[in-house]
Amino acid sequence: MIGQLRGILLSKQPPALMLDVQGVGYELDAPMTTFYDLPKEGAELMLHTHLVVREDAQLLFGFSTENQRNLFRHLLKISGIGPRVGLAILSGLSVKEFRLCINGEDVVRLTKVPGIGRKTAERVILELRGKELPGMSADEDVAIAGSSNEIRSDAISALTALGYRVKDSEKVIGQLADQSDGSEGLSSESLIRQALQAMSGGPR
Repeated sequence: MIGQLRGILLSKQPPALMLDVQGVGYELDAPMTTFYDLPKEGAELMLHTHLVVREDAQLLFGFSTENQRNLFRHLLKISGIGPRVGLAILSGLSVKEFRLCINGEDVVRLTKVPGIGRKTAERVILELRGKELPGMSADEDVAIAGSSNEIRSDAISALTALGYRVKDSEKVIGQLADQSDGSEGLSSESLIRQALQAMSGGPR
């Protein structure tokens, strides 16, 4: 199996790219999270790869980090998840964001990925929940997700105490927390302050 390639980036047009390795051009598909890290055409590049062999084709996928590739392999083990869906997930979420979705059982966020319906999202969470995913142990992920949920809950409680409706508070806090990558580095005080600015029309 081809596990790694190093060569010159000849072309890149999402989701495909071509890598020249000692005169041989390798065509690969890659997620957008990898495309964001690609250098300019003509530069040297190293990619972690995964080869999918089918009766009618051999498909090569490239990833900028080993964690991306390992997560891709985890996804392919799930019934109903093929390479294209795996790429879509890795294009819509970073490895870290995906882990938080799984351990926080965030079905809604997963369904925001194009091609992922609610049933598929629930199946992915069921299959991977509690497993040690790339880059961090499951226990560490649960701790982060729990901290994030606690921050959101505190902020929502504070807003409702100020007279805002629960539904409005949950919506605004959810949007602000998602924009801040799962509330990492964001305190409940900061969330409350931003929410008050967003809801500046006054208590409802």
